[in-house]
Amino acid sequence: MSAAQKIQQHPLFVQAQKKALYYNDQLDKELTKYPVLTNFEQRTAVPKTYAVLGGIVLLTFLHSFNAFAAPISNLVGWGLPAYLSFKAIETPSPHDDVQWLTYWTVFGFFNFLESFALRVVLYYVPWYFAFKSLFIIWLQLPVFRGAQVTYFTIIKPVLANVSSSSKAAAPATTNPETTAHTE
Repeated sequence: MSAAQKIQQHPLFVQAQKKALYYNDQLDKELTKYPVLTNFEQRTAVPKTYAVLGGIVLLTFLHSFNAFAAPISNLVGWGLPAYLSFKAIETPSPHDDVQWLTYWTVFGFFNFLESFALRVVLYYVPWYFAFKSLFIIWLQLPVFRGAQVTYFTIIKPVLANVSSSSKAAAPATTNPETTAHTE
């Protein structure tokens, strides 16, 4: 028996192989929800799980080069969400519209804050764009509902606080319904 055969029959290798097949099947079930990936698989004969995992590896590789990190991170934040937002507009259900409106609100807020602090963050946080891309993916994936969590825990309270303080600072105006109009 060769060394390769011994390794392939080792219980840990067999267990790892079974786990990998299980997760591959789970990913395939999730990716079947997206007709674009199914069409890609039919046209190219490349399994959609391999295409997605290959894309992730490619993005990870490109993140390792600093010149590509920012554009790739922005592409991750814009590409798929733009396509899925387009698809959401075309569906009659408002559920997906709310998901993507929330995503774009959080993404815009995050990019606005980033525009002020990017130089400082890049100085102190190595691999910032890789972390940003992971954060953006967390925001996008419906299973995590990251955009909704961020919106309701951070953005909504901030905007509600700003809104209530601006109402308190505004001078009292008369209600046009209660004032008598004289001609």
